[in-house]
Formats: sequence, structure tokens, C-alpha cells
Amino acid sequence: MAVSVNLSRTLTGVSGCFYTQRVAVLGTKLHLPAARPNLVPRQRLTDRMSGGLPRVVLVSAPAGFGKTTLLTQWLHRSGAADQRVAWVSLDEADNDPARLLEHVVAALASARDLPETSLLMADATTPPAVAVLTKAVNELDAHTGVTVLALDDYHVIDTAEAHAVATFLLEHAPPQLTLAIATRSDPPLPLPRLRARGELLELRAVDLRFTDEETASFLDRVMGLALPPEDVKALTSRTEGWVAGLQLAGLSLQGVEDSSRFVQEFTGTNRFILDYLVDEVLAHQPEDIRQFLLDTSILYELTGPLADALTGRRDGRAVLESLDRANLFVVALDAQRTWYRYHHLFVEALRARLLADHPDRVPHLHHAASSWYADHGRPQDAVRHALDADDPGRAADLVEWALPDLRRTRHDQRISDWLLALPDDITRERALLATYRAWTCLAAGDLDGVDTWLAAAEDAYAAHPPVVPAHASKATGEELRTLPATMAIFRASAAQARGDTTASQQHARHALDLIGPDDHMARGGAAGFLGMAAWAEGNLEDAVATFSTALRSLAAAGDVADELGGTVPLGSMWVARGRPDEARRLFERALEGAAKHPGAALATLGDLHVGLADVLVEQGHLELASEHLTAASTLGETASLLENRYRLPMTTARLRRAQGDPDAALRLLQDAADQYMPGFFPDVRPLAAQQARIHIAQGRLAEARDWAAAAEVDRHAGGGYLDEFNQLTYVRLLLASHRADPDPESLGDAHGRLDLIAEEAHAGGRGATIVEAHLLRSLLREAHGNRPAALAELATALELGVPAGFVRLFLDEGAPLEQLLSVAERHPRAAVHARTLRHATYRPDAAITAGTAETLSERELDVLRLLATTLSGPEIAKELFVSVNTLRTHTKHIFTKLDVKTRRAAVERAHALGHL
Repeated sequence: MAVSVNLSRTLTGVSGCFYTQRVAVLGTKLHLPAARPNLVPRQRLTDRMSGGLPRVVLVSAPAGFGKTTLLTQWLHRSGAADQRVAWVSLDEADNDPARLLEHVVAALASARDLPETSLLMADATTPPAVAVLTKAVNELDAHTGVTVLALDDYHVIDTAEAHAVATFLLEHAPPQLTLAIATRSDPPLPLPRLRARGELLELRAVDLRFTDEETASFLDRVMGLALPPEDVKALTSRTEGWVAGLQLAGLSLQGVEDSSRFVQEFTGTNRFILDYLVDEVLAHQPEDIRQFLLDTSILYELTGPLADALTGRRDGRAVLESLDRANLFVVALDAQRTWYRYHHLFVEALRARLLADHPDRVPHLHHAASSWYADHGRPQDAVRHALDADDPGRAADLVEWALPDLRRTRHDQRISDWLLALPDDITRERALLATYRAWTCLAAGDLDGVDTWLAAAEDAYAAHPPVVPAHASKATGEELRTLPATMAIFRASAAQARGDTTASQQHARHALDLIGPDDHMARGGAAGFLGMAAWAEGNLEDAVATFSTALRSLAAAGDVADELGGTVPLGSMWVARGRPDEARRLFERALEGAAKHPGAALATLGDLHVGLADVLVEQGHLELASEHLTAASTLGETASLLENRYRLPMTTARLRRAQGDPDAALRLLQDAADQYMPGFFPDVRPLAAQQARIHIAQGRLAEARDWAAAAEVDRHAGGGYLDEFNQLTYVRLLLASHRADPDPESLGDAHGRLDLIAEEAHAGGRGATIVEAHLLRSLLREAHGNRPAALAELATALELGVPAGFVRLFLDEGAPLEQLLSVAERHPRAAVHARTLRHATYRPDAAITAGTAETLSERELDVLRLLATTLSGPEIAKELFVSVNTLRTHTKHIFTKLDVKTRRAAVERAHALGHL
């Protein structure tokens, strides 16, 4: 069940950015913990887990119920000869989806031979998560043996982007892959569906609670205590079989003479029990060990040298080994006993005690940890501990060190998190940080915040111009050198989002004045906003030319991600120019580029699919458009810029309307409106007007009139390009109102508005508007009863529009135009194009095939042509940007229609019928 690289779930961070990243894989996280011989056997549970592996094994219970131990016992005891285990011990840092992906893939590669996945992960171009996971799934599918991917401590994962990794595996894993999850709380995965399908084995707190027999075995074998049966039963009852409570009780019982009295007094809430027992545990430890435990409690993982950096000792490794042997809540993370972590409840109690007894020591410990991590090339951990140390100056230094490279690799979520964690006064003093704090406001739609932070950045730059350090990376050097231009570009973007095209152009031109000819990235950004401003003003000729220049600059800078993403606005500009065919070519070329540069594509890959789908809907290729919308939906939000996310439901609404479901279209448009936020792109197709067009087509004129009043479009004509869609919608309302209640005066108003729109459209090179104006004029002439003039206007609209790819622009007019098209089939200028549209009305997506009773759709013909090549199934799916499962569906339909059973027979039959 191989999966196409183009069907995956949304994997990514803020503004849709999620790439794999070259981070050091911590091997200690990938080792299945050793099975200790003195542990209590949980055969009643491991037997349940071994009774036929489901797709998911979920061990979900509160902290301290022995989830990790149970998974370990099961995996050590149940493995068949051909079973392999891939283990990942998760921590909070794995909320970074790139880091999580590195560890998951490394674990799977340690269990099974995944040469192509490993090669892809080693690619310096940082491939996207979708490509890596797809490759891993395909390679796992080639192995016949069972593979268990165990994700321990899954409850630390709390970001949608990180959850997406597990979701992808659940959705696409081959049947021989089982996902085992140990967690304190149910993860946001499709558990109900798995449960309904019988694909989920669940073990919860009620299952994991120790029985009286297991408690007795635990206290005897593990803790070395021989308690009377009545004390064992009482302790089991008081702890409700909570393993951590039993362990803490057992440690506290060491040396206690009156065990029955202790058990009887063992009561209260878990929090108080934990506080009391930790007091007892610490009280029995030597002073130097107590101090070691407290000092190292700030860490999330421990190793000897790191512990020494905090404690000032030189025996950190030996101490950790002794704590492990003493079963003092230390968990070994590798077989070599190099890396450890404390039990979560134990470390929480230690931290509380450290803060209570030595509050002034806490910042020093975090500072030492930050320094150690910085020296060992782990900036994420270094920044976290610097912030915990309440040392914002050091944290700011570390963020400045890492930010330029992270920006180039599009780790936007991490940058945003860091900047928001820094105190505002520290950020204001640093031009680079203040500039990117403004960027976080842009991403959130806080335009006033953009101005505030850019003003702070400019003040900081004037007071302390950044100096490029001698050891700075190339990215850091370029970032600091072009920082004033970046500020100007961000101001241009904020002005564009406000609709102030004049200011946007001024700031963009200022940015160009500040940079040199070889500063391609900054030049591309500035030119891009000049193109956006021209678009917003309705000058489509300049918009296309300028924005195309911007994309060439981005290509020269090697910024493939933004070059590909820039296809989305450029494609919309080409449609507005009257060339959907050119827009389709651009989108298809961009998707080909995304396949060649997978590491740069994911941030806007979903947007590219949606953009192409929008053009395909216009051209009448509904089946193909649906496939691309499905691909975008599967990729999810992380493959889409924040301001673009409304486009998926908006384009799906266009598809549903074309498919004859206006009510679904209206619901989707409302979903789009709920997600809409002002951004860099001008709002040239307001969602409320799109809803009004559907109301008009359905005869719901009252709703349309409410829209017209709210938009105040009924009060004035004109208003510039950004009001053009509203004006054209209002003309349709006037026409529909005239049909319902004839009013020649309203038609005169419609003519006047169209004349003004057409004049401005000709001046701005807006070909789509010109086609639409001729189309509406034809309907107005028909409403006047002047059919010859109506047909002449329609012929002009068809001649300009249909060859360029406009279909839905005509068909969405519904019955009034259908009647005119039936007459136009006999008009010398309009006949050919009228027949094309009427054919599309009755047979959307159909391509007539000679010699067969049934028809092959356009998409099926595309598949058939590739079946005639030497490409494999996955290669054909990749070429068509569909999943392998979708390809199989198309192939099945082709075989049925051609009455064949094999690929070779289908090709031969196609040649015989003249299809190839």
C-alpha cells in the first residue's frame, strides 16, 4: 500500500512552514529500555497485547502507572522472529516537528533497512516531512515482518504539527506496522474511527492498576519488603494500584518497624502523598546525593558531563549509574547507561523542593545548563535554559545567533516562540530581534503591532548599528547587512495588508534604494510588493511584469520556497489578465519544481494545489480539481500560509457550485469567511460577494439585496479595482431583479456601471473583466429583447474567453445564458465556442472516445497515456500529483471501460481505438 509523496497530512509550524532539519539525533532516545529480571510480570496485560497486533496499541493512564515498563515487557517478550521494534522516548523538545521527525525516522531506520529514506534525510536541501514520511512508509511496506513503532511519553506532545507526524503514520501505514503509544492523556488522533474498525487496543488506568497479587510481588521482589497480606491489601486499596505510589511507599517503608501503622496513615491526595514520600526518600539519602538530585532536577535529560557542569563535580556518570542501580526514579535512556532522565513525578517534586530551599541557586543552574548546551551546538536547549535562568540578555544573544539560519530553513514557529518569550525591553534594544518581532505581528494580522516594532527596530538600528561578527555565518552576515531593507519591506507588507498601495509602493522602492544589485532576496521581496500594489490598483500588465521579476530575483537568491510560493499570487494575476491557461501552466510548473526541490516546497505546497484547483474549476476540469483539493486538504494547514488558508474552502465552494450543490458552496464560503484574515494579497474576490452570486443564481434576491446594502454597492458605481467584483455582482442582481419584476431603469444603471468597468479594465489590461463585461452586456441586451446585439456581445465574450480557458465564468450564469447559448450554436462567430460550453454543461470532464460505448474522462486519458510509458505506478502517481490509491481507482475505471484486465491490454486496446 505505497503512498504518493503528494498525499500526506499537514505537517508544519507558523505560517505553514515545516521542513526537516539537520539536528543531531540523540541515540539514547531510540533504545528500547532493557527488561529488568526482578520486575513484576504483567502477563495478564502482555497476553492481551500479544493476541494479534492491531494498528494502534494505546496505553493511556495518569503518571506513575507503569506505562513504559509495560510496553518494555511486552516488546521484549512478544516479539516474533520477524518482528522489529522502533522505540522513541519523547520529550518536550519533540514538539518541534522537525526534531520529532528526525527521531521517528531514525528509530524506524534502526529497526528496518530504509536506504532511500535515510538518503533523503541526509539531503542538504532539507526535504519536507511529507516526502520523508511517504518514503519511509513505502519502504516499510516492502518488508514482510511486523514493525512496532513505540512512542513513549506521548503526552509531552502538544502541538498540531508534531501530532501530524503520528496522524500521517496512522492514516497511511502498511498493515505490518503497529503504532504503540504510552501517554498520560488521550492524543488528538482518530481514535473513535480506529475503535469502530477494531484497529485499536486500549489499556487504561483501570487495566494497569496493580492487583493485590501484583502489589505483593512488587513489594517483595522489587522493594525487598515482606509485608503481611492485610497491609498489602490495604496499601493496594489506598494507592488504587498506582505503581508510583507503591514505589514511593516502598522506599519510605525501608527501615520502618511498624509497617501496619505506616500503611494506615498512608492517606490523602496524590499531591500530598508525593510531597511526604519524597521528603522521606530524600531524608534517607546522603547529603551529597540529595544535593546532586536537587541540582540536576532542572534538566529534562541527564548525562555525566552535563551533570558535572551543573554540580561542579567530576563523577556525574558514576552517580547516575549508582542512582540507576538503586532504582531511585532514574530511567536509563540507552543500553550504555550514558543518558538518563528522572521519573516525571519525582523530578517535579525535586524541582519544587529546590525552589523552596534554594531559590537563588535555580538561575545559576539554568545558566550552567544553557552554557553547556550552547557549547555543544544545541541552541534550542540553550535558549530554553537561558530563559528559565531569567537571563534575557543571554537568551537574546542566543536567539540572534540562531535566527538567520533558522529563517533560511523556515523554522518560523520556533523563531516566533523565542521572540515572544523575550522581554519586550530587551527585544526593543536589538534591531534584528525587533524587526522579526514585527514579523510575528504580521503573521498574526496585528498591523498596529508591526508599526510599533518596526519603529523600535529603526531606533535600535540608529543607536547601535549591528556589526557582523567575524565568526558569523553567511546567512547572518547577509541578514544584518540588509536589515534596513528588510524593515522597509515589512512596512510595505503592512501597508499592503491595509490596502494602502501608495505607501506600500513607497516603502518597497525605499527598500530597493537600500540594497545592492546582488542582494537578490531583498530585491525579490521589494519587487514583489511593487507587483502586489500594481495588482491592487488594477494595473495587471505592470503587476504581472513586476511580480515575475521578483520571482526571478528570488530564484537568483536560491530562495526556492518563496519562488514557488510566489506562483500563487502570480497565477491569480494571470487569471485576472484573462489567461487561465497561462496560470495553469505556471501552477503545474511550480508543482514540478516542488517535486524537484521537496525541501523547499512544503510551506506553500498546499497553496499550490489549491491555486491549480481554482484554475481547473474555471476550466471545467472538476474531477482533476477535486484531486488537487484533496491533496491540499491532506497536506493540512502547515502546507499553507496563514493568510491563504481560507482559499481551500473558498475553492472547494466553487467546485461544489459547479457540481450543482449551491447549499454546500454557501456553507464552505462561510467557513472561508471565518478563516479569512487581511494579508499581503489584495482582496479581489470578496467572499460576501461570492455568496451573493450564488443567492442571485438561486433566485434568493432578498439575501442578495441585504449584501448589496451592507456593502453599499447599491449607492455608487465605480470604486476602483478592489470594488470591481462587487460591482459586477451588483449588475447580476439588477438583471435578476429585472427578470423577476421588469424595470428598464435598473437595466440602464447596469449598463452605466458596465461601461465604466470595461473602460477601466481595458486601461489596466484586465482581460477577465473584459470578458465578463461582454458576457453581462449580452445578458442585458437579451433582457432588452435585442437578441442580435446579445449574440454579438456573447460572440465577443466567447472569442476572448473560451480559448483562454474560461468555462465556469459562463456556466455559472445558469439558465439565462444556457438559453442564449442554445441559440448561439447557430451564430457564425459563436457556434464553436457555444458548443464547447454546452458540452461542458452536460458532460463535465468528459472526453469523447471513438469506438467505445463509454467515455474516458480527461484525467483517465492522462493516466492512459502514462500507462503506455515505462513509468511505474508510484512514478505515474508522482507525475500526476495524486496518490497511488487514486491512481489505482483511475486504472480500474479505465480497465472497466476498455474491457481489459491488464495494463498491457489497456495500452493495446487504446492504440486500436485511436486514443494513443
